[in-house]
Amino acid sequence: MAEIGVYEAKTHLTRLLAEVEAGASITITRNGRAVARLTPVADAKAAADRILALRSEVTKGKQSMRNLIEEGRR
Repeated sequence: MAEIGVYEAKTHLTRLLAEVEAGASITITRNGRAVARLTPVADAKAAADRILALRSEVTKGKQSMRNLIEEGRR
């Protein structure tokens, strides 16, 4: 995964979007600290689908939010 500073990302956004469309993930940094990540939409869609599935389980009572939090800590 490539890292790029905010100023350079702003200056070269078109090129970065072409790289992301080709499947790359790019981390944008400010003062050496990661602040954002550009990823292909397919990755974002999969993550959104997982979140919706978890919400569905919680609202149907199959899982409690507390249990999910505790599982994440293990």
